[in-house]
Amino acid sequence: MFRLNNETQIPEIGLGVYKMEAGKEMNDAVKYAYQSGYRLYDTAQMYKNEQALGDALKENKIPREDIFLISKVNNCNQGYEKTISSFKESLQKLQTEYLDAFLVHWPGQDKARMLDTWKAMEHLYKKGKVKSIGVCNFEISQLTYLLEHCEIKPMIDQIEHTPLMHDEKLISFCKENDIQIMAWGPLLRGNLENKKMEEIAEKYNKTTAQLLLRWNIQQGIIPIPKSKNEQRLQQNIDAFDFEITKEDMEELNHMNENHRTSFDPLTFDF
Repeated sequence: MFRLNNETQIPEIGLGVYKMEAGKEMNDAVKYAYQSGYRLYDTAQMYKNEQALGDALKENKIPREDIFLISKVNNCNQGYEKTISSFKESLQKLQTEYLDAFLVHWPGQDKARMLDTWKAMEHLYKKGKVKSIGVCNFEISQLTYLLEHCEIKPMIDQIEHTPLMHDEKLISFCKENDIQIMAWGPLLRGNLENKKMEEIAEKYNKTTAQLLLRWNIQQGIIPIPKSKNEQRLQQNIDAFDFEITKEDMEELNHMNENHRTSFDPLTFDF
């Protein structure tokens, strides 16, 4: 477990459920993940599967206190009142009385809207409806602005993080400000055919996926890989029995190409 800046404990790896469908697909993935040892489940209003995840947790009789549950406010629900009302809907869909973390999904370019949204997050946190609050896809300039204007600083920044999208300055900034980084898309969206990465993984008798997850964890970053395959779910969480050498960590760090697979947070708006 890692520890957030408000002392809340958070698992070192989680399951992302982006694009998972309701019914058997979600139910089986949640079951296999729980059996394999996953205790963090990450969804979002934008994914439109909060209800499916809530149903799967109920179907598999997973005790609420056993898991760390995350959702995110959708872009269309930003602003003070909408954030609070949409949060209530998320609780209903996930069939829970509280969330372990609630995050702002994208910063956007409207600073006033972003601050209104954050004030709602602070309100929910003070009311005890959520145990931690944070952001996603925030760059240094956006985090700096938020830190200058907030009452409660974010505990999490969930960003795209792979060897091909590795921003040393952003990582250092978050560590200096005690903001926990989570990595979405840590497995390059399944595009794992990379000779250098494969060669490094072979040295440890591990898959490329296991190498990338370990690379994140070893930096104190929480990866949230997505898989619905029982064998891969087990393989993915099997990233704690080896340590990557300093030299190999540096080689992976130097593969950065600023390669995004989604929007650029500094220009994307809604």
